[in-house]
Amino acid sequence: MNTSATLPPAAPHVVAAAVDGLTSRLRKKLDAAVDQYAALGRVADGTDVVVTCGEDAVVTLSPGPSGVIAEEGQARCSCLLAPRCLHRAALLTACPLADPADTLPLDVETDTSPSRSGQPDTPSTDGRPAQPATEPGRRPDTHQAGAEPGPGPEADQAGGDSGSGPRAGQQVGAASGAGSGAGQAGAGSGRGSGEAVVPAAPGAAQVAAAAGLWRAAAAVLSAGVPGAGAVPQAELLRAAHTARLAGLPRAEAATLRVVRGLRAARARYDSHRLADLVSALRELLLTVGRLAASDPDPALVGTVRRGYRPNGGLKVYGVFREPVISSTGYGGVVTHLVTDDGRWFSVADVKPGGPARARGAATATVAIGAAMMSHAQLARGGLLIAGATVSPDGRLGAGKGVRATPVAGLAWTDGPLGALFARPLSEAVGARLSAGAWSEEEAAEQVREPVGCDLVIVGAAGDHVLARHLPPTAPPQPAEAGGAVVGGEGPVVRLVPANRHPDLAYVENLRRLASRPGLRVRVVARVEPGRAATLVPLAVGPVAGEEATLRLPPEWQGRADLGYDRLQGSHLPPADAGPSPADADPSPGRDAYAEMDPLDGAPLWRVRRLVELAVSGGRRAVAESARGGDARGQAASLRRAGFRTAADLAVALADEADRRERDVFGRPAEADPDGYARAWLTAATHLAATERALVRTSWQATP
Repeated sequence: MNTSATLPPAAPHVVAAAVDGLTSRLRKKLDAAVDQYAALGRVADGTDVVVTCGEDAVVTLSPGPSGVIAEEGQARCSCLLAPRCLHRAALLTACPLADPADTLPLDVETDTSPSRSGQPDTPSTDGRPAQPATEPGRRPDTHQAGAEPGPGPEADQAGGDSGSGPRAGQQVGAASGAGSGAGQAGAGSGRGSGEAVVPAAPGAAQVAAAAGLWRAAAAVLSAGVPGAGAVPQAELLRAAHTARLAGLPRAEAATLRVVRGLRAARARYDSHRLADLVSALRELLLTVGRLAASDPDPALVGTVRRGYRPNGGLKVYGVFREPVISSTGYGGVVTHLVTDDGRWFSVADVKPGGPARARGAATATVAIGAAMMSHAQLARGGLLIAGATVSPDGRLGAGKGVRATPVAGLAWTDGPLGALFARPLSEAVGARLSAGAWSEEEAAEQVREPVGCDLVIVGAAGDHVLARHLPPTAPPQPAEAGGAVVGGEGPVVRLVPANRHPDLAYVENLRRLASRPGLRVRVVARVEPGRAATLVPLAVGPVAGEEATLRLPPEWQGRADLGYDRLQGSHLPPADAGPSPADADPSPGRDAYAEMDPLDGAPLWRVRRLVELAVSGGRRAVAESARGGDARGQAASLRRAGFRTAADLAVALADEADRRERDVFGRPAEADPDGYARAWLTAATHLAATERALVRTSWQATP
């Protein structure tokens, strides 16, 4: 028997049902019981996990074939109160939340790795694989005329009954037309007769489910992290299950992200970021608010599973490997590939196992056809695939009819890889940051497509590395000939690690690069959308024709995967190679970066602090801030800086938080969480849109 077994994932509806079965007296003890029983020793008996909670209370968790507790009968307790006992409910609450796809039967041609359907754990934050696009290997074009109306306070001024959620026809946080590109495309496409296709409005069951989720999320927002214990989380999970039954997978996925964020915040995990929880709660409220208002945008509904479709023949070339360590207990690797025409694909090997499996999967065999290649070989080689099957997000399938033959890889200077680095960085970043702030999911999808650029290292600055972009060296074309001028100096950018897990090499490799100012490197990275001029490097290589660049071993074939390959001192050029750092990079010093950061220089931190305070401290904390006059003083500073709308929204949020209502007898009445949630959502959405605009400008800035 294994005496150090981990708790298996549990389906959200199983956790919600266990908490619903408790009496009010036991519910008051649930939070303390979760902490107590989660710390107890666990014994693995075959596939079962046994936890002894007391002399007459032994809880047995028996996950199904998928490794998930998907049915209520798979969690049993030996006490007299079972199944409505505190032991069983506490341990189910302590279990990680399972992704919705894990509770369904598995098949070969369906992608079931942890992703958008449950918890979008990205490698840039906590190890998530890439996310879906609209067609295999492509990103949707969301820059359509009139497809991006901006958020505004007018959308949230209409009142509503307390606790009922947004009424039909009432818009929340943004205008009804502020849908994603997919929704706009669906609404504007024409039939053969020229008649426009109008998306169908959500059904009555979907509107009711969305309204229930709004109420549960608004209650959590009012309580804040301190008050969002196991019982409010269970209410969210129960509402999420109702949304799932109503056919709202996007709302369900957003709810699971919020619950996981609340758990991480209350447990004070090192990986927790308050900004991520704020973003998840904003996305949830915005999605269900628009659905409850009968918004017909089909993107609000989402998709459950991503089936693979035939794609004929493909020839793909490896670019880099990316380790995956998910907060839900998954681990593995994703190898990213590109075709001759620049389309991105990936091969994923992500299964339960955590960090240990992420390390082992780096050299695991690729499960496509009979090609005997490891992920390490594929990242530097290529595949010729016949009968390929591809999911909507560009993942290659491994069906019975798929045949693959290894082919030689491409250097980063040739073919589509050379074109990746030839594209101006500002242009590539602009395409990644073109999504609207009202669609967090769409924005996350766009920024996941990597960008390529050449950088010169400036040095370390705090927890990140500063580098200056080296524009492409192609000869410039005259402006009168219609060509863009190429050359000159690019902006200073920050490099942050994709994952700080000690088992991965990201942090160590960035420290190694920062130790050699003036070093030229070729980088494949993702754009960090929430920080000005920030990249998340995933792989590096030498810059052709430069002496002060990396000198990698021949077997690495001109590239190093920063999550797996560990750079050594011998891989760096000699200290006297090339020009001195001062001559090589006449950029300002590290301290001057703050002067070029529009986010750091703008007073929007005042609004951000208020929005985050609402989540971390609840409505009472915002109200106390308003009573002290802090909100109005900050609003004056915002107006002086030109952010008048942000100032008005911050004051409206503070006033709504401090609103005290009374009943007909003059007694204090319960505060309206619905109006407070609308005020918070409006301020948070406007803040996200403004910050995204400032981030876009940071990529154009030069000293």
